[in-house]
Amino acid sequence: MQQIDLDANEVMRVDPEARVLTRQRNMKDCVMGSKHPVHGRWPAVLLAAIASCLTGQSALAQQTPQAQRGLTILRANCEQCHAIDKVGDSSLAIAPPFRTLHLKYPIESLERPLAEGIIAGHPTMPQFRFERDQVVDIIAYLKTLER
Repeated sequence: MQQIDLDANEVMRVDPEARVLTRQRNMKDCVMGSKHPVHGRWPAVLLAAIASCLTGQSALAQQTPQAQRGLTILRANCEQCHAIDKVGDSSLAIAPPFRTLHLKYPIESLERPLAEGIIAGHPTMPQFRFERDQVVDIIAYLKTLER
């Protein structure tokens, strides 16, 4: 049997009679702090990957049902032009990101314009008029962007 060292932690053994290659780990290095680039850090790497996948879901799960419905309404009606999340740019340069609205207006002051119809100072903004329960949901979501 012929042995080929792949690296400090792994050995390839060639069995000419069976025509089989087998890999064997050098078990003395199979502990935290191994010289292998990922081995030993895999729990941290795995946890980081899982956490990054769950971040978006956990943010939505932490919202109230009202805020979740408000986000759904904004996705359907506003996301085409405005950035509606805590990060990102608006696809239309003149459309303000919703995360900055509270810096210009008290969020509660938007209830009436949302219910009666928002008329913007630029012609590309369509007029929107929402039902009372939709307005409550939208306001609940916009308040989550203040934090």
